[in-house]
Amino acid sequence: MYTGKHGRVLGIVLAGGKGERLMPLTSYRAKPAVYFAAKYRIIDFALSNLINSGIYSVYVLTQFKSQSLNEHIERGWQFGGAMRGRDFFVTTIPAQMWSGEHWFQGTADAVYQAKHMITRYRADKVCIFAADHIYKMDVDQMLSYHDAQHADVTIAANVVPVEEATAFGCIKTDKNGRIIEFMEKPKDPPEIPSKPGFSYVSMGNYVFDRKVLEEALDDDAMKEETSHDFGKDIIPDLVAHGMKVCAYDFSTNVLPHPSAETELIHQWRTDKPYWRDVGTLYAYWKAHMELIGHESEMSFYNPMWPIRTVSYGDPPSYCYPDSGHPCNINRVMLSEGSRIFGADVSNSVLARNSLIQAGSVVEESIIGHDVVIGRNCRIKRAIIDGHNIIPDGTVIGEDPELDAKNYFVDPKSGIVVAGVPKELYLSGSDQIEEGQSWDTMG
Repeated sequence: MYTGKHGRVLGIVLAGGKGERLMPLTSYRAKPAVYFAAKYRIIDFALSNLINSGIYSVYVLTQFKSQSLNEHIERGWQFGGAMRGRDFFVTTIPAQMWSGEHWFQGTADAVYQAKHMITRYRADKVCIFAADHIYKMDVDQMLSYHDAQHADVTIAANVVPVEEATAFGCIKTDKNGRIIEFMEKPKDPPEIPSKPGFSYVSMGNYVFDRKVLEEALDDDAMKEETSHDFGKDIIPDLVAHGMKVCAYDFSTNVLPHPSAETELIHQWRTDKPYWRDVGTLYAYWKAHMELIGHESEMSFYNPMWPIRTVSYGDPPSYCYPDSGHPCNINRVMLSEGSRIFGADVSNSVLARNSLIQAGSVVEESIIGHDVVIGRNCRIKRAIIDGHNIIPDGTVIGEDPELDAKNYFVDPKSGIVVAGVPKELYLSGSDQIEEGQSWDTMG
């Protein structure tokens, strides 16, 4: 039985969200299964944080449109050989319906339905983390803070300017970091006592002592007037009843890095914790645009804090002039198998096996896996989801009325989204090429 310095620690990743604000990217997949940064999926960040932090026992709670998410975890997140066992696993758990024939009623109900798995594991502490944000953090440091505070519950708290905090669940603390009030999107967010002008907002990541968690879940399950949500119900109730609930200041988190004297390695030493909410199409697009800048706060190149994912046997990316057109590339993130033939591509992200043909211009766009952009196309501020074939001469991102006839246009940002072609899902398996799976479709 594996027991570390914090006792037996169990990770639970909440991956059941619909992600309705990311439609049409979530038309055929769960939000945690949405692709990010050319080769990853959103859930890879939560799982990488846990594994990198030495938490090797992880349950992933799934629900809506979870097939591609299940296959992704099965293919890329399994311990092999002698490492596989009771204490080394990443396992998906669908809605168990122990309390009735219904889906998860909220984040707390999702964990409640898996409570027997927590009890069987004999966890001392349970880390409940969200799978719908892009973030890097060392969970071990949060556990150490939890232990040092002798807390019953610890919440990861991001530090944001007061004027931005109204969009989040806000935390009011005393000078010692103990939470005295939890507020959902308040008009007047409380300031951090030691940091005037800034507020704590909940990241949706929690560390619970197991017995405290089990009792809180049982109490919540018996109530009628509850949304069965950690932020709205469980945490405020624990605070009101005098339990020691503390805020862990995310800005104090430090990622490990190689100790080296060379300038090449020195850039990794600047790697720092990162958190972005990608719950809307604009936030998702903007986070990608931040990634491709050299000054990006997100680094994928720290060998001591890798972001892990499924790896496929795709060929290297490839770019060359074609049909009299030069190949111009600037600030572009390329994944395996992506090809640019005589096209101008700037400030964009290309996923696996995507192809951009001669004469086309692609700017500020996210191109999904197995997408083909035809010749002489102009595409700007767009998200092209997987398996789309964009015909020669197509123009996207210049005429909002024309875009709205053919694609989805985000009313707030004007970002144009071409979702996965629905016929690939609705016309039967004859649409799937030999060797292709439903995982690559979703």
